[in-house]
Amino acid sequence: MEKIFKRILAVLLAGTVVVTAAACQEKEPVKNLVDNKKEEEKSVNLFTPMEKSNPSAKNIARTAHEITIAKAEETLNLKVDFTTYTATTYQEKTYDDVTLDRARNNMDDFYLLNPDAIQILGSEGLLADLSSLDCAANLREIVKTANTVDGKLVAIPQEVVAHGLFINKDMFDEYHLKLPETPEDFLECCRVFKENGIETPVGANRWWLESFVLAQGYAEMYNGDNTKAEIEALNSGEAKLSDYMRPGFEFLQELINKGYVDPQKAYTYEAIEGEGPDFLAQKTPIVMAYWGAANADTAYGKPDFNMQVIGFPSSLGQMPVVSMTGYGVGAEAEHKKDAMDVLDVILSDEMLKLYADNNKVISPSKNVEVDCIDALKPLNDKINEGVYVLGSNASMKVEQWGNICLIVRDLLNGSSVDECMASFDKLQEDSLN
Repeated sequence: MEKIFKRILAVLLAGTVVVTAAACQEKEPVKNLVDNKKEEEKSVNLFTPMEKSNPSAKNIARTAHEITIAKAEETLNLKVDFTTYTATTYQEKTYDDVTLDRARNNMDDFYLLNPDAIQILGSEGLLADLSSLDCAANLREIVKTANTVDGKLVAIPQEVVAHGLFINKDMFDEYHLKLPETPEDFLECCRVFKENGIETPVGANRWWLESFVLAQGYAEMYNGDNTKAEIEALNSGEAKLSDYMRPGFEFLQELINKGYVDPQKAYTYEAIEGEGPDFLAQKTPIVMAYWGAANADTAYGKPDFNMQVIGFPSSLGQMPVVSMTGYGVGAEAEHKKDAMDVLDVILSDEMLKLYADNNKVISPSKNVEVDCIDALKPLNDKINEGVYVLGSNASMKVEQWGNICLIVRDLLNGSSVDECMASFDKLQEDSLN
């Protein structure tokens, strides 16, 4: 024990000698031996539904998205940190619910936002005005219109999402049918299919039947000379939203009554997963989907027939329905300037062209054209002509995409058209209050 004590004492004394000697030496500048590069590196935080993919991943959309992010990181000498939504993490809350909560608590620098979240956060003043960005000068008018709240451009997407009717052209040719332009044309096509043994001419799901309503309700408003005034009349209550919605709901009710749509299946079917197999098996000649489904092998990218994608029937002919997600920056974000600089890189024409070429999607930039597959050319031509309706428009007080979808589900579940119109009247009344 005495030997151990002497050893400890010797060590302590040796330490004292070292410290004393160091104190007697001339002072040198303090050197931080810890690598502090990470501390000095700038970073911004993005909240998104998508995780960064593995290097070997073959998901084209994520790859193109990450290439643009990597370009921003390199150009700006910063790091974009992903905070990712997963349903299990957030106890089955929706992505929108979580996004709204995070944005209201200023938890992130910028966000990938769905249309309804853009509208809500924009109206609450929680999103920065992006109109001063260089990339904003190159945007299509459709993008500016859909993402402007109280005069501020609060979100910009990487792509414009067009929805249309996916048509088995071979089946139309077999029965000598022209592709429908108007609601009346569409009903006649369905009648012929039904009489020739096609049990359900229209494959529908619980998400996208609203596109028929939007096309018929807003065709003339968005393709006329009085769009702004009509929207102002709806926002002020001078015009009734239900008057715009009624023709589309009456059309859907007729499809149901005549057996052209199966309401029970449509109420439960998930998009593509439900009606997709019958469409690919050529049992159903008509389904509805978004642009990207025509390119995806997991959706309708490899049909065994001549497929055409056209707009929805309206009084003005085939009408694409357009919606878009968008990037928004928190108005009080901790790294607001850096986040806006990131957007200016990833939404530049150079990066948007890369994104569009990889994903074969419609670009938000008026300077970037997409080289689409033949099946999508009818839809693309209409959009290039400026013929479309907006499925989401942040300048309208009553959110469109989500609310119409929910009320269509009421119709599928047995509500009358008048009951559905009362729901729209209530939504409009609430927005005025």
